[in-house]
Amino acid sequence: MMMEASFDTEESFDDPSCLAPQPPGSVSPAKRQIKEVKETKITINCVTFPLPGEGPEQQLLKPNEWSYCDYFWTDKKDPQGTTSVAGFEVLLQKQLKGKQMQKEMAEFIHERIKIEEEYAKNLSKLSLSPLAAQEEGTLGEAWTQLKKSLHDEAEVHLKFSNKLHSEVEKPLLTFRGDNFKKDLKKYDHHIADLRKQLASRYAGVEKARKALADRQKDLEVKTQQLEIKLSNKTEEDIKKARRKSTQAGDDLMRCVDLYNQTQSKWFEEMVTTSMELEKLEVERIEWIQQHLRQYTTLRHETDMFNQSTVEPVDQLLQNVDPAKDRELWVKEYKTGEVRPVDMDI
Repeated sequence: MMMEASFDTEESFDDPSCLAPQPPGSVSPAKRQIKEVKETKITINCVTFPLPGEGPEQQLLKPNEWSYCDYFWTDKKDPQGTTSVAGFEVLLQKQLKGKQMQKEMAEFIHERIKIEEEYAKNLSKLSLSPLAAQEEGTLGEAWTQLKKSLHDEAEVHLKFSNKLHSEVEKPLLTFRGDNFKKDLKKYDHHIADLRKQLASRYAGVEKARKALADRQKDLEVKTQQLEIKLSNKTEEDIKKARRKSTQAGDDLMRCVDLYNQTQSKWFEEMVTTSMELEKLEVERIEWIQQHLRQYTTLRHETDMFNQSTVEPVDQLLQNVDPAKDRELWVKEYKTGEVRPVDMDI
């Protein structure tokens, strides 16, 4: 997406005939060509772009990749439409937003940890409850194991919360520390400085353009005065005015060249820096993806360990036998096995 020469109307000064002495009364080729040249480019906020449908179609630098380096060249109006936001600034805001999202994800995981810790605490407390402690027999054994499983499950959730902290929350918090924002500011200042230089070069072009227009107008007025003999100006005065016009044309071409060089430098740095920001975003997404996957892995492990805590309960529940419990209870609490008989007279 290389930028072309910024001002087509000044290309006419490459023709020596444009600046060569002309006979009195003639219209300079430079002026005639300026009128005939069709505008093919437009300058917006000191950056020059081709007009739609003019010139060869530009090809994307990285086709089919939706790369940053292809889609952030123009400035964007803010929501209120009062000021413009540079395309590069949009990329920087994306980085800052990504940093904030990463922080909020860490806060979310922290809240998840607190829930796990509270849950583990409540499970452990409940496992010590005396409720139904007097249940007996095979059912009593199953009930005792069920309460113990709560204690075991509490340990599982406590370990889960500890691993969440060390393997998910902490990495999300520490990924790209405080220096990251400082690095972004360096990018910002670098591109902003280049943009300021470009604005300065553009102002120089506009000043030189006005100077050329003034010189050409002065030359035209003096030529017309000589033709209708309204002035005693000699042809030497006209030659002097023409030399000044030629010099103004040279100055304009020099300013345009400096502008194009500055814009080219800005373009190259925009491509390089936007690609670096794109790489940083890929790294951020992959880092978060990796640790959210670790979250799901730990979650699956927790489910597996929780399952193991209830397996002994399942086994004892399968062994619950009402007949056996009745036998055990009767043996323990029987009051006598001799049955009553009829009374004799």
